[in-house]
Amino acid sequence: MNYRHAFHAGNFADVVKHLALAAVLLHLRKKDAAFAVIDSHAGRGRYDLSGAEAQRTGEAEGGIARLASLKDSGGALGEYLALASDGASYPGSPLIAAALLRPQDRLVAIEKHPEEAGQLKAALIRTPRAQVEVADGYRRFGAHLPPKERRGVVLIDPPFEASDEFEAMARAFADAYRRFATGIYLLWFPIKSAAEANAFVGEVLGAGVKKALRMDIAIDVPPSPDGKARLAAAGLIVVNPPFGFADEMRAALGQVAPLLGARCTVSELAGEGAG
Repeated sequence: MNYRHAFHAGNFADVVKHLALAAVLLHLRKKDAAFAVIDSHAGRGRYDLSGAEAQRTGEAEGGIARLASLKDSGGALGEYLALASDGASYPGSPLIAAALLRPQDRLVAIEKHPEEAGQLKAALIRTPRAQVEVADGYRRFGAHLPPKERRGVVLIDPPFEASDEFEAMARAFADAYRRFATGIYLLWFPIKSAAEANAFVGEVLGAGVKKALRMDIAIDVPPSPDGKARLAAAGLIVVNPPFGFADEMRAALGQVAPLLGARCTVSELAGEGAG
């Protein structure tokens, strides 16, 4: 499938992914030591929800737009919604990360499409701690690992344009994990086939991971008028999740899922590297 983010910004899958990203970054901020954020497929940064692409699918209406009543929530959920629910636009992962950086932290956002990267640079113009690179994320992000800070999070969130995307993502993660085994990794994936998704999770765990968390979210979607399959489920693997992260996400998703009409699961995984 080709998951072009402009059509899907702010949908149910984004809610879970970006809520988790915010929670991880808030955890890293608890210590004074600097951290780095590496975003391998960063996109354009901000998405106009009134634009033709977003209006064509209307997915934000079934996602972020339904969560207005939770805006005063505490913790990561409240922080995420304060950043993401202005109604007119939706921030991608690099903008959410940039908003949560401290003076000692930094962001490396990689985007291979020059036009998208140009928009991202403009969106981050007031964030001096953010660096945008125009490159293939799979080939480039490993060069930043391990980060000089020795603390950080790596988000791998490809558009799934290629038929072998799962294989490419698993290989890139395995290489990154060898370089930076103590980092926190967020790996997002669409679920079209449960068998294919489970196989991907197995590949990730097989890279030597000791501890990981898997979050799945699914919704019921009506058939598309053009006959094309619509995304109805997505997953997120969090490698090296922070202490207490699983409980925090269960509590937050317990509030979010009913409003989205979604089914969410949070599963703790032990990889082949676990003792």
